[in-house]
Amino acid sequence: MSSFDEIVKAKTLLGLNDKATLPEIKLRYKKLMHKWHPDKHADNTEKSTQMSAKINHAYKVILEYCKHYEYRFDEEFLEQKHLSPHEWWMNKFGGK
Repeated sequence: MSSFDEIVKAKTLLGLNDKATLPEIKLRYKKLMHKWHPDKHADNTEKSTQMSAKINHAYKVILEYCKHYEYRFDEEFLEQKHLSPHEWWMNKFGGK
């Protein structure tokens, strides 16, 4: 798991607020990667390559953070509701 400082830096680099949803995070990542793609900066490919790498790393940090807390929330939900894994699966993904 990434450190708190690394998560804050990643959110700042991507320009995200604390309430950003996963679709908003993905959209922001795609826009920044498009903006900083090395093919768009033929005059300064080194800087654009570095920025692309930073953006990519920040996105991975944010996704890891999101997945960790989604998993943690699901564990807490199971404990509170005393659900079997099958009941949890049905609640999460639907079905009869």
